[in-house]
Amino acid sequence: MQSTKQKIQDAAARLFRKKGYNGTSMKDIAQAVDIKAASIYNHFSSKQELLQNLLFDMANFFVKGMKEITTSTLNTEQQLEQLITLHIRATVEHTNAVALIAGEWIHLEEVTKMEYIQLRDQYENEFEALINKGKEEGKFVDVDTEIILFSTLSTLRWLYSWYSKNRDYNFIELERQMKICLIEGIKR
Repeated sequence: MQSTKQKIQDAAARLFRKKGYNGTSMKDIAQAVDIKAASIYNHFSSKQELLQNLLFDMANFFVKGMKEITTSTLNTEQQLEQLITLHIRATVEHTNAVALIAGEWIHLEEVTKMEYIQLRDQYENEFEALINKGKEEGKFVDVDTEIILFSTLSTLRWLYSWYSKNRDYNFIELERQMKICLIEGIKR
């Protein structure tokens, strides 16, 4: 059973994705949860706080996942496979929140936006380091690391768009197919 706070966050994510942050009002969110707009303020001080929570929950999910994966005993290729799984899992479980990563972060207030960008950059730098490690080990082809990073992260970040239309797709098969597409192309 979801708490009211979680229902509010889920509705906000869905509406921010559908209508955009600027196009969504607290009243819209309240109507989606079937509560009075004033009741939202028992859980969140503002629409901005809702956006911050959604984006930072996802950013922290990815940063924590990255740390767990890169400090594991898995080899480089297995670590990359686990990062792909991490993205797929986030997309399947939190489609609307993942969708916000692509563009709604620009609506964060300046100080918070800088913190968010630091988390995003940290994640991307660690992803890039993993690719470079694989190249140094001779496991990945000698293609420009930034091209590999861009191609991989772009595919994973926009997976929510495809998945939204294909929700019945088997998770295990999706994971298998994505790993083939993203890893086989860079393996030696």
